[in-house]
Amino acid sequence: MYSKKILKELFETMVKIRLCEESFIDPILNKEARCPVHLYAGQEAVSAGIGAVLNEKDVVFSNHRSHGHYLAKGGDLKGLIAEIYGKETGCARGRGGSMHLVYPEKGFLGSAPIVSGTISLAMGAALSFRIRNMKNVAVSFFGDGATGEGVLFESMNFAALKKLPMLFVCENNLYATHLPILETHAKDNIWEMAKPFGIPSLRIDGNDVLKVFETAQKAVKNCRSGKGPVFIECRTYRLRGHVGPDDNIQGSHTDIRPKKEIETWKKRDPFAKFEKYLIKNNILDRSEIEDVKKKTENEIKDLHVSSRNDPYPIKENLKKYVFK
Repeated sequence: MYSKKILKELFETMVKIRLCEESFIDPILNKEARCPVHLYAGQEAVSAGIGAVLNEKDVVFSNHRSHGHYLAKGGDLKGLIAEIYGKETGCARGRGGSMHLVYPEKGFLGSAPIVSGTISLAMGAALSFRIRNMKNVAVSFFGDGATGEGVLFESMNFAALKKLPMLFVCENNLYATHLPILETHAKDNIWEMAKPFGIPSLRIDGNDVLKVFETAQKAVKNCRSGKGPVFIECRTYRLRGHVGPDDNIQGSHTDIRPKKEIETWKKRDPFAKFEKYLIKNNILDRSEIEDVKKKTENEIKDLHVSSRNDPYPIKENLKKYVFK
């Protein structure tokens, strides 16, 4: 059903995201990385599965937990790592940090920490595709917290009205910062929110990269064919803290998630799950998997070394990229 090529590419993307995220732990704890860093570990299947069906001219807009979206869309690994250190060689020239990534060369048009802040921007990009009769797609990644913001509903209404080629992707990790889903919503029914607008909507296992990939293929085809937007709720779970490696370290105890719940979701880790699938189906053997990991790990280590040695932006250029 799947070619070895696409399965290996999906795995390589997930490896890159997971190992890159884990590589930030020490710099965060050592305070070498001074910007807030929202780690994406545990949610890799969503960005990998969707990124695999997009082309370079499709565009992606993201939120505060954006590293996976950036890398899956082809964002430069060096640019990400250097940006976390605040260096001039970063993708935003050291001025944006973790939550303001950008890489227009590959269609990653930006992330922002304002909840739901980039949804309407993705809608605008989709409108431009529609006006110019282009077959490209705009993707908006947002969390479950964004589903309480009015701009999402305004954007869904307009996207449906104009049949815009837009993919709404809600990564529901069950907590809006530290609030569980049923303390912010009367019902756990995010995927149904798009239905009143006539938008095809569905809920899927966001920890199953192949399910995400299959769903994204159909959704993007729908968008390209002029049928309008699609809404996908991906059920997933972050394995690290809301911001930083762990919410229960350095004297801060803000993670209210039950230990049993965390352990249950760890058993559904999309990274480990896909590894087992590849081995069981004779796609990759253990040595090939370890080779991919080792190669990626070494690349990331080298980029951390070079990024640490790169220059910071100079004070005289503070306003160089500010537009009024």
